[in-house]
Amino acid sequence: MPLSAPQSRTHLHTRNVVYRGYHRDDGLWDIEAEMTDVKTYALERSERGLMPPGTPVHDLAIRVTLDDGMTIRAISSAMTHTPFGECQQGNDPMQKMVGATIGAGWRYTIDRAIGGADGCTHLREMLFNMATAAYQTIPSYRERLRRKAGVPAAPSAEPPFYVGKCIGWAFDGPVVQRHHPEFAGWQPIKRVSKTEAG
Repeated sequence: MPLSAPQSRTHLHTRNVVYRGYHRDDGLWDIEAEMTDVKTYALERSERGLMPPGTPVHDLAIRVTLDDGMTIRAISSAMTHTPFGECQQGNDPMQKMVGATIGAGWRYTIDRAIGGADGCTHLREMLFNMATAAYQTIPSYRERLRRKAGVPAAPSAEPPFYVGKCIGWAFDGPVVQRHHPEFAGWQPIKRVSKTEAG
């Protein structure tokens, strides 16, 4: 369903973000992200001079290589266009993410490694959302490969990672009832913090 009709307005800025997922011939997975920011008007910047309409303010890219366990085996980033030359210093710290695993606490993992002035805000934003692109890419294709090979699904005492994470996949909702009835109404075990434990 489309958005409601907008008021009269002038288009000023476009941010495009694209994520792509790949299965590599060596069995690993590549998730790539690209982000651009452009203005519809000429922009005067002290560092870059007069930038005609459509000139990228940002043009950034990241590739993470993951194994089946969602652990980063390699990472590469590129900054083709940035507001300042110093922004390029944000590339090297990205290597601190090698060995990190996408999963619970992903935002904290990123902030601990390359947060604040230790990294680039926009690369962090892209990296955070690469988690959802990875989950859209890897589990469903692994399931496809399993079925194609005729391997039966292994039973699990735990629900799939996405169940209970959004309104559509609520444990007490109709989607879980239809697709994972064994977990309908399931209650995750609440972890007690040291403070709560006394």
